[in-house]
Amino acid sequence: MTGERPEAIVIGASAGAVQALSQILPRLPVSYPLPIIIVVHVPASPSGLVALFRTKCEMRVQEPEDKEPILPGTVYFAPPGYHLLVEADRSFALSLDEPVLFSRPSIDILFESAADSYRSALVGIILTGANEDGAAGAAAVGMAGGAVIVQQPKGAFASAMPGAALMRCPAAQALPLEKIADYLVRLGT
Repeated sequence: MTGERPEAIVIGASAGAVQALSQILPRLPVSYPLPIIIVVHVPASPSGLVALFRTKCEMRVQEPEDKEPILPGTVYFAPPGYHLLVEADRSFALSLDEPVLFSRPSIDILFESAADSYRSALVGIILTGANEDGAAGAAAVGMAGGAVIVQQPKGAFASAMPGAALMRCPAAQALPLEKIADYLVRLGT
């Protein structure tokens, strides 16, 4: 963990993502002060994630537009079919570049670009998933001085993604979903 006050949270998840995020996001109050930027591997068609989590969450939930500034107190889900990047001015960029590890949006691309922008004021969280996307991104967050949290692989729906992240980022803290939710609630106070 860093001593710097976090300014943003990035989350990556794949197989089992809806169940995992459903144990975390609804716990955060409408007054939550940080933006939460999420990549979930979904097909390149309307995903329904925004509509689903709007019914579960007190925070504002939306898909970002290209060049939109990142605002506190908002949960952003990467639009299906686009890579989501954080620019130096802390706005979003959408990209149609090639998939990374068969995924667009890519967790690595989000985490690496957010680490470049937020440096040690970033928290990166890797949840359940069945491939290695997110491992390089988690390492980038850690190398920039940010905090990295990984869902304990043994409790994950699919353990490959959190396992790969822990291999690439040994300083990451492995926590069960309830403890990740507790951690995020504390960050917002």
